[in-house]
Amino acid sequence: MLVSGRFVAGAVKQDNGLSASRPGSRGRMLLAGLVALLLLSLPRVMLAKDADCLSCHSDKTMQDASGKNVGVDAPLFHSSVHGSLGCSDCHSDVHDYPHPEHPAAVQCVTCHADESKAIAGSIHAKASTHPCTSCHGNAHEIFPKGDPRSAVYPLNIPKTCGTCHGNRALAQKYGLENVYSVYMDSIHGYAVSKEGLLVAANCMSCHGSHNILSHKDPRSPTNKANIAATCGSCHGGVKAQYMSGVHGKQMASGNMKAPVCTDCHTAHAILEPTLASFRMQSTPICGSCHKEQMATYRDTFHSQLGLLGGYVQTARCWDCHGAHEVLPASDPRSPVAKANLIKTCGKCHADANASFVEYQPHANPRNRSLNPELYYIRLFMNLLLWSVLGFFALHTLLWFIRSKREQEKNGSTGEAKHD
Repeated sequence: MLVSGRFVAGAVKQDNGLSASRPGSRGRMLLAGLVALLLLSLPRVMLAKDADCLSCHSDKTMQDASGKNVGVDAPLFHSSVHGSLGCSDCHSDVHDYPHPEHPAAVQCVTCHADESKAIAGSIHAKASTHPCTSCHGNAHEIFPKGDPRSAVYPLNIPKTCGTCHGNRALAQKYGLENVYSVYMDSIHGYAVSKEGLLVAANCMSCHGSHNILSHKDPRSPTNKANIAATCGSCHGGVKAQYMSGVHGKQMASGNMKAPVCTDCHTAHAILEPTLASFRMQSTPICGSCHKEQMATYRDTFHSQLGLLGGYVQTARCWDCHGAHEVLPASDPRSPVAKANLIKTCGKCHADANASFVEYQPHANPRNRSLNPELYYIRLFMNLLLWSVLGFFALHTLLWFIRSKREQEKNGSTGEAKHD
């Protein structure tokens, strides 16, 4: 360009001497035109080569020697994310026809290095011969994830993952849980399949996309230590409540025995909390950790009604203690703090007063230091019961012995002998 600049400058300075610089300018103009023509012709050459490929492969029923379908839907391909690429960009060892009978496998890593690296370290690394197309579908028909035709469109994710995780044979072969059906019956699955909510949680929302790790891996979003953050990415308000409660604080302090979202709601079969089925299972879930409180609750009127099954509105643990922001009774914000009991009980019992809330829902008659009155009453009633039963057992035994003796004395028939 500098050389060309000099010639142009020289031409401007010489009013009548342009003939000296004109031949060089014409030569360079001709060269530039040839280069431009060559560049313009490259796409045509590429299109010509693609057209040559599609002259055979546009037959959607076409198969190779092994029976694998190698047909290409040309309109779909050209509208896909790969439509701007030439065939040889991916099939790098195919340059002309006839091409190798078994072309080299396409290497997605050539363009998608970051994604390939993530998959290589995931649980799907050895899941199939080609994990990319297992999820994204036919390489010639891949669309952006925001396109409803895409296999990884939010509403299509469950079906895509369910191809493997809903397959009974694969589940048995690899020891997988058949989670697809239970997810589809859950509140999240219903929101996706029935309501069409793009913001509803799908598989990728919790497990990630490429770098999917085992829940045992500390880096996994489904590892117990990370569950609150994972669920909190959608349920922000609930996460804040949970983290300010005793369970969240215990988990934050490193106590891995503290419950997280999936301990109470499960991972895939998440139910609407207002459903009777959830209410009926909620108390045993709490009782799996709080065994002593569960034992005392079962002795109460609330539990006895709840065990009948039909009384789904009977008070459960979280009706009194709260669901997410569970606080100790010593905390003035707790619904079971003494100052709040009338309000808490009043949600069900409209006439609750100071005398009413003296009822002890977790009274333990076996703990003398905590409930001495109940302890001694229970002890007295047990002694009375065993005394009465013992007396009648002894009475029955003595009566039985006497009757045997009478039978032996009067004969086996029990009738008195006559002279």
